[in-house]
Amino acid sequence: MNVNNHKFGLISKRVVTTNGVEPACVLIKNGSILDVLVSYTQTQLDNLQKDGYQLEDLGDLVIMPGLIDSHVHVNEPGRTEWEGFETATKAAAVGGITTIADMPLNSNPVTTSVVAFNEKRKAAKDKLWVDCRFYGGVVPGNSAELNPLLDHDVAGFKCFLIHSGIDDFPNVSEIDLRQAMPILAKRNAPLLIHAELDTNDTSCTDDAVNHTWNNSQSYQEFLKSRPKHWENKAIELMIKLCQEFNCPIHIVHLSSAEALPIIEKAKKAKLPITVETCPHYLSLFAEDIPDGDTRYKCAPPIREKSNSDALWQALISGTIDFVVSDHSPCTPDLKFLQEGNLQLAWGGISSLQFGLPVIWTEAKKRGLTLLDVSKWMSQNTARFLKLDKTKGKLSPGYDADIIVFDPDKRFRIEPSLIMHKHKVTPYDGKIVFGKVERTYLRGHKIFDTDNGLNTSPKGRMYCKQVEV
Repeated sequence: MNVNNHKFGLISKRVVTTNGVEPACVLIKNGSILDVLVSYTQTQLDNLQKDGYQLEDLGDLVIMPGLIDSHVHVNEPGRTEWEGFETATKAAAVGGITTIADMPLNSNPVTTSVVAFNEKRKAAKDKLWVDCRFYGGVVPGNSAELNPLLDHDVAGFKCFLIHSGIDDFPNVSEIDLRQAMPILAKRNAPLLIHAELDTNDTSCTDDAVNHTWNNSQSYQEFLKSRPKHWENKAIELMIKLCQEFNCPIHIVHLSSAEALPIIEKAKKAKLPITVETCPHYLSLFAEDIPDGDTRYKCAPPIREKSNSDALWQALISGTIDFVVSDHSPCTPDLKFLQEGNLQLAWGGISSLQFGLPVIWTEAKKRGLTLLDVSKWMSQNTARFLKLDKTKGKLSPGYDADIIVFDPDKRFRIEPSLIMHKHKVTPYDGKIVFGKVERTYLRGHKIFDTDNGLNTSPKGRMYCKQVEV
């Protein structure tokens, strides 16, 4: 069916509009949302059908905006055996994600130059099942590449204040930040920071500088090796530089709830700062993690339940802006699954496909609504990626990026369901609420539970052509 000549409507008693969850009819024409009829009559529906609209009543199933995941490690080109655009975006589509933003690592080459960006764009061609934006990277010595990368519409720049895990994406010093931040400030481009800073502060009781591993399988030993203090100090430094340069900063995958007061203070001072956290920090707890289960290893680490509860409160209050996956897969051998070695294992959680049910399961317990979830996983991420004029809401003129979701359906996460390349995830065996029944990308049904994925990828790249 040619979507450009197709007009149809989806009706439900539960549609996530900008006002809440309410009965409505969502009209789609030429790949865009024509209207959201909240108060409609049977006569209107009859007239729409006479006008050629195919209307479908979905009953109690929820209609909501497609998710936008602004933190995904696709790893292509160069480390495609870890993931890849095809498998990552298939997993996204099945999980109700209609747009991702790809991080500048762990691909090879890393996306720290226009030449490397061109390689990534070529690698993604004809492999995207959902739409995609890209980030550049800030590393020592590449400040001359930042404006050219911005000219080709990267969404922002990622940097690390600690070793990134791969040597070809080195961490920056304060000197490097002072070179990069004025450039980004002039272009109003966000700097995304992996906020861990090994301060070598021997006076701090929770610092890991003198930490000695007695048991490489102990999760508590791993937790001590990457203390909250590292995050807190890194965020303090970035807020200081943000104030100095007025450069937008974004704290990725916030784990330490101890950093929330200084973040809240910076926001009250109207500094250009945004913050994300991830499903694993909101649903998994250090007390429950078995020793030797490297599937749970990530950086910064999953912390205690009390810490998670504080992150939830910050999300509800708006101190934390949104929730993203930080999908960071690797080959199973790099997880040292058999050995259970938390010192050697790659630090990253594979979860791209299951963010919505995981977050919805936890949100339900707290009396929160699907409008809250949609704000954290669609609307605010769209704004961050500067896609909020066309994505993130069910509103007239917006792309018809839509999920049909059954929030009441319970299911067990099992390897047979997983679409990303490797079936290694700490969510294996977890029972969650909420099943994505369909995903639409610009009005084109790219996934449904009866027929699976569509026959060909329909995703677009949000970037300008790069000439090398």
